[in-house]
Amino acid sequence: MKYCLPVVIWILFTAVPFYGEDMRSASKKARLDYEKSIAESKASKKHILTDQKSLEKEIAFLESEVKTLNNDINSMQKQFKRLREEEIKLSRQKSEDEMQMGELAGTVRIIARDIDNTLRHSQFTSSYPERLEKLKPILKKGRFPGMDDLKTITYLFFDEIEKDGEVVLKKGNFIDRTGMEKEADILTIGKFMAFYRSNKEIGFLRYSEGSHKLYALSVLPSWIVRRGIKKYINGKTDDIYIDFSGGAALKQIIHKSTLTDQIRKGGPIVWPILGIGLAAFIMIIERMVSLRRFHTRTDIVMGKVNDLASRGKWDECLKFLNSDKKRGPVHNVLVAGLKNKGEDREIFESILQESILKELPGIERFLPTINILGVIAPLLGLLGTVTGMISTFHVITLYGTGDPRMMSGGISEALVTTEFGLAIAIPIIFMHTFLSRRVEHIIGDMEEKAVALTNIIQKERMG
Repeated sequence: MKYCLPVVIWILFTAVPFYGEDMRSASKKARLDYEKSIAESKASKKHILTDQKSLEKEIAFLESEVKTLNNDINSMQKQFKRLREEEIKLSRQKSEDEMQMGELAGTVRIIARDIDNTLRHSQFTSSYPERLEKLKPILKKGRFPGMDDLKTITYLFFDEIEKDGEVVLKKGNFIDRTGMEKEADILTIGKFMAFYRSNKEIGFLRYSEGSHKLYALSVLPSWIVRRGIKKYINGKTDDIYIDFSGGAALKQIIHKSTLTDQIRKGGPIVWPILGIGLAAFIMIIERMVSLRRFHTRTDIVMGKVNDLASRGKWDECLKFLNSDKKRGPVHNVLVAGLKNKGEDREIFESILQESILKELPGIERFLPTINILGVIAPLLGLLGTVTGMISTFHVITLYGTGDPRMMSGGISEALVTTEFGLAIAIPIIFMHTFLSRRVEHIIGDMEEKAVALTNIIQKERMG
């Protein structure tokens, strides 16, 4: 430690000159660097000021540009908004126009479909089948109709109207009653009727929508109708038969229901009803004949008996009554009275009453049975109605109500049995009432003649 201090002092004194010289050199260098830095700083400041002015000009320009662009943006936004509103308006207008055009096209197609349906059901299509081909392009779903299509529809419409008002006689083809196609004179009365005249055969024609041909009805009209058609074709009359029902009347000529068809539709119940009707008819005929015979000449017979009895010719009275070929209950009562004319009045009246009672079964024969049959017939018809409706409901349960023809069998059975039951019961009841009145009249006649005979015998006794 004692040697260190001197060493340090020696180093300091020896190093001071060198250090001073270095400080002057460093100071000079630092001054130069300072001056250089000052110069560079001025140059840099000048450059910065220059750049600042340039940047300020650029910023002002850019701010002007930004302002211009903002104005442009605002203007474009307003224009965009206006164009957007215009687009929405045009879009709505386009939708409305498309809707109207679609409605127009749909309306034209509907009209074309109606015209097509009219032409398909028109009997003139058998002579002009090409009319249907003209409508096929218009009926296509994706097609927009043009003026030519509208002209076509208009032409076909007015052409059909014109033909509907025409009466035309010309040669044409049709399917005859044997199923063969032949040519003959065809008369069309507008859209209502069509007739044919071929080999002296005249009849009605029916148009078929499926084949677009005219077919002769399988049944010829009556000779009166045929004569009227012939006279019209020959120009001898202005009267002609017209079916305004659209063919319904002609169909009735073909499908006219006969009694056999109705019996077949009535089912099994209709046969007992018909059996009742037949039995009642036989009984009624028998009763009418018998009662007419019973009631014949009673006044004449009683006048003859009175004449003979007033003269006391009782044997001739009996002989006359027994010899009468048209004997009836009155004859039997008078014969019984004459045979017992010697009895007292009370016994005599009892004998006559007994004789009348004895004749009653023959007079009233079958009347109770006829009455019962008249009651049973409508009840059987009602039974058929019930069974028919049960059958109808059974069909509805199995197949529903989609096809009315499937229910027609049960409904026909119900209606036909009711019809036959009432149709048979009504005349039976009427005839039973009529026959009952006749029986009452005959019984009254017997009682009257019995009283008259009693009075004649009593007068004789008193005389």
